[in-house]
Amino acid sequence: MLLAAPGTVRAQSAPPAPEPVEEQALPLDPMPDIGVDWPDMGQPDRVEPLPAEPQAEAADPDGAVVVEAPDLEAQPVEQSPAFTDAGEERRYSVALHGVEGIADDQFNLRFKELSALSQGEKRRANLAQINRRLKEDRDLLDQLLRAKGYYAARIRGSVSPPPAGSDRLAVRFDVVPGTQYRLSSVDLMGLEGTGPREPKLREAFPVKVGDPVDADRIVAGRDSLSTALAENGFPFAKVDEPEVRIDHEERKGDLDIVVTPGGYRTFGHIVLNENKLFNARHLQEIARFDPGDPYMASDVEDLRRAIVATGLVSTVTLKPRDAGDGEHVDLDVEVRSAPLRTIAGELGYGTGEGYRAEVSWQHRNLLPPEGAVTLRGVIGTQEQTGSVLYRRNNFHRRDNVLTGLLSVSNIKRDAYDARTITIAAGLERQTNILFQKKWVWRVGTELVASDEADFFSGGSRRTFFIGAVPLSLTYDGSDDLLNPTKGFRLGGRLSPELSFQSGTFGYARVQLDGSVYQPMGDRVVVAARTRFGTILGSSVDRIAPSRRFYAGGGASVRGYGYQKIGPRYGPDDDPVGGKSLAEFSLEARVRFGDFGVVPFVDAGNISTSFLPRFRDLRIGAGMGVRYYSSFGPIRVDVGTPLNPQKGDPKIAVYVSLGQAF
Repeated sequence: MLLAAPGTVRAQSAPPAPEPVEEQALPLDPMPDIGVDWPDMGQPDRVEPLPAEPQAEAADPDGAVVVEAPDLEAQPVEQSPAFTDAGEERRYSVALHGVEGIADDQFNLRFKELSALSQGEKRRANLAQINRRLKEDRDLLDQLLRAKGYYAARIRGSVSPPPAGSDRLAVRFDVVPGTQYRLSSVDLMGLEGTGPREPKLREAFPVKVGDPVDADRIVAGRDSLSTALAENGFPFAKVDEPEVRIDHEERKGDLDIVVTPGGYRTFGHIVLNENKLFNARHLQEIARFDPGDPYMASDVEDLRRAIVATGLVSTVTLKPRDAGDGEHVDLDVEVRSAPLRTIAGELGYGTGEGYRAEVSWQHRNLLPPEGAVTLRGVIGTQEQTGSVLYRRNNFHRRDNVLTGLLSVSNIKRDAYDARTITIAAGLERQTNILFQKKWVWRVGTELVASDEADFFSGGSRRTFFIGAVPLSLTYDGSDDLLNPTKGFRLGGRLSPELSFQSGTFGYARVQLDGSVYQPMGDRVVVAARTRFGTILGSSVDRIAPSRRFYAGGGASVRGYGYQKIGPRYGPDDDPVGGKSLAEFSLEARVRFGDFGVVPFVDAGNISTSFLPRFRDLRIGAGMGVRYYSSFGPIRVDVGTPLNPQKGDPKIAVYVSLGQAF
């Protein structure tokens, strides 16, 4: 048997390899080795030998068979007369007894994955095969127990006839672990070279005098110490494999680990292998460290993830390099460019939005560094749009985004008809799946020229010139961006606007959003959402129809058509929007593996007054299904209005990526 392990392995000779099985076990993390001198290489274990037992024999005249594992110190077990053919192939089951207080999940997993008996348990075997596997597994158990600090264990293996109600032979190991060896000394040789940082680094190695000689815990402590060195200014530190000297007379061990700190360093310069995508100065802007800060391996990994998040590289490698002055460490960064151009298309149909086809072309680094330009066009029964979007990620600071937009559109909805030219710009603090942030904000500006018609215009068109300064601030206290299961979110938006149409007047659009997520066991999450909005100043008929509040649809009140909730006027009973908004949602997200069901209830209303009228709430209810993919949940919701207005559909279907809120 081979137990893969890092470092030097000093153990007893490997027994014969297990015979091949039909189903190969998956690879297992190596069982740690800490340079332990096994008893058979030094002083012998002080264990009284068990009585020797005879080898397996053929059936006696009475038809009984005595079966045992050779050289396992096993007591003979008399078999039933029905099992008389030692060459007959039978199925079997394996059980361990006596290790209940020792065997943790890692112990049991290792035995299952490395055990010759467990690997062959799914196919039949004769007594000779079972006996060979017993001996191999006895050695395996001995090594696993030694890794836990038990060096004088007694292990008995036996085979018994099938118990009542079973057709499988019972293979059993009876283990007497003995005394657990403990550490009499722990010496981290060389750690004193870290100077004033030595006490903090010693705390990173949790193994102390008097602790068990537990190989897993010692190796975990070595890894923790190595990480602590790299996090406290020692990029070139080396921690050797642990060495344990075992004293079988006293049943104790002495632990030695050699540490080579390699010198304390602070960050120096970032050195980039090529400047086609961005330069070293840009990387320094998005790094969370400055030159002169203590070296931290986690800062280096964070920068690597940030470079990957740009979407501009296919591979990236970061490697610390001694600057040669005895004080600083430079960071060598090697990147390989990813494809930078994307062409995308979309076909779809939405209730209230009609058929639409969209195509876009994007160059993600047309204006370096990270200056993406997107050309977008939409052709549909109710929308025709052409736009150019400039987006500069990591604008002079990590996760700051600068945007610029020029858009020309012709949109025809039931509520209004608008031909609009928009010029907009904004600076925002962004959140994303890799780096979800608590606080997100945006400051922007908009210039809009729009020729619009609605019920209040009496069939004629009105031209609006609008200037706006939209502001937003959001706090995200949830645990996931696309699929939150606990926590809450709060957000607010304020957009002071100045409008010119038959005179100049001003108003302010205000919106507040909140949601909360509460787990109710392992499978159920209860989620609730509320939204309030109001327009301060002016009257609803003077405000451009495209700037009013609307409700209804998959991101609003499910069961109702897009923008269909609220006051309706005219022969076609068209919605006109309003000055105030109120929405509420409650749903239970029940998950079964990769799938889930979501019963929900939504309510909302639009009012032409300053405050919404809650007595006029429209309520929708329904059921959704979720498929939890690797990139987020895919949702399909089916809703129906409970108190519909004239013309509302009986059922509505919504499909999107991510939860409804």
